[in-house]
Amino acid sequence: MSVIHLLPESVANQIAAGEVIQRPASVIKELVENSIDAGATSVQVNVRDAGRTLIQVIDNGCGMSETDARLSFERHATSKIAQALDLYKLRTMGFRGEALASIAAVAQVELLTRREEDELGVRIVISASKIETQEPVSTAKGTQFAVKNLFFNLPARRNFLKSDNVEMRHVTSEFLRVALAHPSISLTLTSNGVTVYDLRGGNVKKRVSDVAGKSLTKNLVPINVETGIVTITGFIGNVAAARKSNSDEYFFVNERYMRSGYFHKAVADAYKNVIPSDQNPTYYIYMSVPPETVDVNVHPQKTEMKFESESAIWHILGTAVSDCLDKFGIVPMLDFDTTDSIDIPTFNANQQLDPSQLTFLNPGAQNVYNPFEHETPKSSFSSSFSSATKGNYNPSMPLQPRLTGLEDVTEETSTSTLPNFTLPPSSTPLMQLQSKYILCPMETGLLMVDQHRAHERIQYELLRKQVSVDKLPSQRLIFPELITMTAEDACILNEMQVELERVGMEYNYDEEAGQLAVSGVTPYIETAEVRAILESLIYDITNGEADIRNNIQEHIVRIIAAHAAIPYGRKLSHEEMYKILEQLFATEAPAMSLGGKAIFSFFTPNF
Repeated sequence: MSVIHLLPESVANQIAAGEVIQRPASVIKELVENSIDAGATSVQVNVRDAGRTLIQVIDNGCGMSETDARLSFERHATSKIAQALDLYKLRTMGFRGEALASIAAVAQVELLTRREEDELGVRIVISASKIETQEPVSTAKGTQFAVKNLFFNLPARRNFLKSDNVEMRHVTSEFLRVALAHPSISLTLTSNGVTVYDLRGGNVKKRVSDVAGKSLTKNLVPINVETGIVTITGFIGNVAAARKSNSDEYFFVNERYMRSGYFHKAVADAYKNVIPSDQNPTYYIYMSVPPETVDVNVHPQKTEMKFESESAIWHILGTAVSDCLDKFGIVPMLDFDTTDSIDIPTFNANQQLDPSQLTFLNPGAQNVYNPFEHETPKSSFSSSFSSATKGNYNPSMPLQPRLTGLEDVTEETSTSTLPNFTLPPSSTPLMQLQSKYILCPMETGLLMVDQHRAHERIQYELLRKQVSVDKLPSQRLIFPELITMTAEDACILNEMQVELERVGMEYNYDEEAGQLAVSGVTPYIETAEVRAILESLIYDITNGEADIRNNIQEHIVRIIAAHAAIPYGRKLSHEEMYKILEQLFATEAPAMSLGGKAIFSFFTPNF
């Protein structure tokens, strides 16, 4: 008895569907790309319940005959290729011939289509790969697909779908990729009867402007390079266009969206020292290569590609972006603070201190105050700040603190590294070093505190306690803070609207204008910080930070605390510095910042 047998066609189609159709967004991608291949100049996409209930795609393309309409649902049936060699010179979006068969295997599908030369069109209804109806019908020229109840026959797959907000975010993302790849085509997206995007056909500049918004578009500059290997066009952002999130990074090859970490690095390297390290460049880059030099048949979703001259294109791309930045005067930032470490000079008893080098912020302090002058002088002065350097002190080298403020600390070491001391009286003169560190003379040494990390810890514990009890207060803004935002990013915020309202954030999203209007914020943060806070939150969500889904409120509080903390570079009064010290050592974990870094260092000199 044979143990090997052929799978039923319906089962084979469901297996293929697992590769091609992962969620409602996958259906939209396949159907819209088919519309484009059919020569449509206008495509309308309607979804209900983020696509799980209904996905409707209507186009004005060439339509199909009755025979072609029936064959289109067969596996590997395609009009795009005829032989294997055609795979290496593709000029169409779809070509596998699996999309419609895969969709029909996991949903209830209704097709209406008519060619211009035909008097009547055809209506076909398929459910779980079985044809239920095929009949002539009067319909407009073009094709209309209605995909209902996705995964109705696969409950396990349906249960894997996320919330409507998450699925709608994927729908919007897929829609925008197709829209940006084909700017000449008019595309409309509606959700539950509400228009999300209404994009009129035009050139690349118009399409990017319609998608990105005018506030971002004004910070984009054109890129245009033509070589024998690749032609590169599109737009890249200046410094002001840099974002915490990576939602504005797009590659297109021969009018097809491409995801490539390899080519992204070429762009990112060109922006090195141009934008902050925690920011991402904005770019809409279109590459054109001979079809026979690129293989798009690498992945079922066709978003990954292999190039014949991949290395050469990488260098051309990086050089093109660098030259564009230079051309438009987007110069590298001058980085005067390349490391968090500081050099503290050794003490020389014969050297006269220059009072102008000391910045004491206590109004009553003497400029030449020496925090150790009340000590009994010793014949020599040397320092040893760790057991590793004891006995090997080199007076020509800068002193190194026991905690440099750079190494990671854990919860276990947080308490064990705390020195046994109490703060001196509030009248003790304090010093601010580099507008970054608070220096406090102690009876047994010198305390150096990172002002930003310290205040971040203080704000975090304060906010966390308040949120655990009740909502944070919300202060209404006289004029709403308008933030240009894609519908995709707005969907992310909608997922956590309850949590954001709990920390005092009040807002609503205008889909037509593509703007988030923030009408209320907590007094703990400046209005100018709202954009950065929301961008950080969106970035962390889209990049899958480990524990966000389990405790989103905690993550939001952390982000707010980081932005509410006193920044580096701000001059502090004596009262402000002492208050920070008092509040820091009243927290639960005064030694460790939210990022796992040391907040303070303690210098203990040996005389």
